[in-house]
Amino acid sequence: MSARSCRDCLENFYEGVNFLYGRQYLRMPIATDVPLLYEAHQRIHGFPGMLGSLDCMHWEWATCPTAWKGQRHRGDHEGPTLILQAIASQDLWIWHTYYGMVGANNDIFVLQSSRLFDDVIDGVAPNTSFYTNDVECKYGYYLVNGIYLEWAMLVNTLSCPDDEKRLYYKKKQESARKDIEQTFDVLKKSWCIITQSTPSTD
Repeated sequence: MSARSCRDCLENFYEGVNFLYGRQYLRMPIATDVPLLYEAHQRIHGFPGMLGSLDCMHWEWATCPTAWKGQRHRGDHEGPTLILQAIASQDLWIWHTYYGMVGANNDIFVLQSSRLFDDVIDGVAPNTSFYTNDVECKYGYYLVNGIYLEWAMLVNTLSCPDDEKRLYYKKKQESARKDIEQTFDVLKKSWCIITQSTPSTD
């Protein structure tokens, strides 16, 4: 097949996926989804008020133009990358993505550039209040790794737990964050299948 035919087939595939699954999966949670997310995360992970796990993944860009490689390369990766920020729940529902930041950036800069909290800032976010220990919390939260800022809606892991209770929490939090790691693994494997059957046209 020619490169043009491969590209057209891939676009048709994307349109088909969007048609079949877009209304159910490719969207932000609405008010009726939030209690379901809370219930599932509390039942599976033991975290009340958890909306999902937030993380970033570096996506290798094998055909990056030479002039752009410097700003898209970071020392802990072999070549240039683009960054994907995503939130996923335990059933692989990816309901937030922000893609395309250059690989030289870190997760904090990506978060500050994304529009994740725009609805909350603008006051149009769905009601996500919940109760824990008889205290009402206005917004749910996202589990993140230890490099993120201490924001109210981000729950970091503990870097150096110094007692059994904190050690237990660290293990539970890291276990719950497997949701986003599993999601990234699925994306990588899916991309490998697509690229193995489709010649690169970048």
